[in-house]
Amino acid sequence: MAPMANKFIAILILTLVTISMLQTLVIASHGHGGHHYDNKSKYGPGSLKSYQCPSQCTRRCSQTQYHKPCMFFCQKCCNKCLCVPPGYYGNKAVCPCYNNWKTQQGGPKCP
Repeated sequence: MAPMANKFIAILILTLVTISMLQTLVIASHGHGGHHYDNKSKYGPGSLKSYQCPSQCTRRCSQTQYHKPCMFFCQKCCNKCLCVPPGYYGNKAVCPCYNNWKTQQGGPKCP
């Protein structure tokens, strides 16, 4: 191969690697699975009224096999924090009160 062709191939490979790395960084910056919730007013601290807790906890706990304990603790957390994170699990950083409330053993109190 000519030296010019070798340079072109090297630049092409370097460009593809750079694009791949940037793509990975963008996906990682959006959290697990690419979910990113910018609408803090909809999910953030104090975004709910206490009467909204049962329906939000029903949504949050809908896919767990431990529905009753999930509902109990979710409603307790919601009434204190007036916030339930989006989705069925995770995303707790959107609601710091909900995220930081711990059991006596140091585990998460809120589902």
